[in-house]
Amino acid sequence: MGACMALCSLASCASCLCGSAPCLLCGCCPSSNNSTVTRLVFSFFLLLGTLVSVIMILPGMETQLRKIPGFCQGGTTIPGIENHVNCDVIVGYKSVYRMCFAMACFFFLFSTIMIRVKSSKDPRATIQNGFWFFKFLILVGITVGAFFIPDGTFHDVWFYFGIVGSFMFILIQLILLIDFAHSWNEVWVRNAEEGNSKCWFSGLLFFTVLHYALAFAAVVLFYLYYTKPDNCAEHKFFISFNLILCVIISVVSVLPKVQDASPQSGLLQSSIITLYTMYVTWSAMTNNPNRECNPSLLSLVSNINKTEAMPTSSPGMVQLWDAQGIVGLVIFLFCTFYASIRSSSNAQVNRLMQTEEGKGSVGGEEVGEDGLRRAMDNEEDGVTYNYSFFHFHLLLASLYIMMTLTNWYKPDITTQAMQNTIPAVWVKISSSWLGLGLYLWTLVAPVIFPNRDFN
Repeated sequence: MGACMALCSLASCASCLCGSAPCLLCGCCPSSNNSTVTRLVFSFFLLLGTLVSVIMILPGMETQLRKIPGFCQGGTTIPGIENHVNCDVIVGYKSVYRMCFAMACFFFLFSTIMIRVKSSKDPRATIQNGFWFFKFLILVGITVGAFFIPDGTFHDVWFYFGIVGSFMFILIQLILLIDFAHSWNEVWVRNAEEGNSKCWFSGLLFFTVLHYALAFAAVVLFYLYYTKPDNCAEHKFFISFNLILCVIISVVSVLPKVQDASPQSGLLQSSIITLYTMYVTWSAMTNNPNRECNPSLLSLVSNINKTEAMPTSSPGMVQLWDAQGIVGLVIFLFCTFYASIRSSSNAQVNRLMQTEEGKGSVGGEEVGEDGLRRAMDNEEDGVTYNYSFFHFHLLLASLYIMMTLTNWYKPDITTQAMQNTIPAVWVKISSSWLGLGLYLWTLVAPVIFPNRDFN
């Protein structure tokens, strides 16, 4: 809690990104559109909460967290309240649940307030684009209150909220990756047509081959380490089926009819989606409770016997940081930043993400009478993104961070342990299938409905 308060007090300097609200520190604002600045600051809120969650889950923090009254067994107590949570086993995970619950409540509050805001002339737009210091106070207040929620069934209920929210956020991540791949391909193809075509096309070819090579290497490693000749049938199915689906979308993306209807489609986008699908497949397999089919990364690197590396008889032993969690955080950070600054020309992605390309007045640098720079209000004629959906997206991101930092384990207060669960496996795998189906639809929809504008 001390770390949370300290970081939040330091973060109050972010009030320089004041948007449309009056501020004495606007001189340090970058020259940017108001809509972009606002999204970046709200994303900073999310990243700040993520950083606090990471600190709380670090080894040794349990000695500090036990100082919170009534938070865990053996710590500071509240008269009349007895807590049975083992400080040495799951208190860090319990703290992550509380912090992410606070962030989810915070973004849900603003998602509700901002429903149907059409332009910056709406009084609620002033709340959206300003008053950052007070927003920090609200977030800190919700966080402090969250740490005093009684255990009861909170962890079980919030775990399933996290499962559902993470499923939806994985789909949003895939949409953002599709949009990024389309934008990347569009820019490089345009540069190739305007300049050194050999250089730009070589770059596209290099990254396409690289992505497919990494995905193929991942498949080989999956079969080698996550399957057994007489066991792990689910993993064999997951790997094989997702590989087949990735081959299908790659072939479809270069079919003549698809190319005629969607010239921007190509193998670069399919290669990125293929690589991401392999990551989701790997992430799902690492949540399998069967240790024979789910070896620890340490045992793979050091060739230690799997049963010795991750003993099932010691429920208190929890792997805080694993490779798939770190990769998940990196992808999360990229998608969060990209969602804050994106300005896509892809109409399908804009409809899915509730954004409008080119809507609103032209932004630029605005200099006040005092000579200080301010972000330009580019939404007087209409918002460039759906305020409510943006906060809902950050709410889902909060739940995804909660599940990622806790390795999708289910906290069991009664046994003082963290457990892998089969639902986490199927949530990730089904999200990969739905994501691949969504990408396939973006390829074939213009062919099926030629009279509609999908560009």
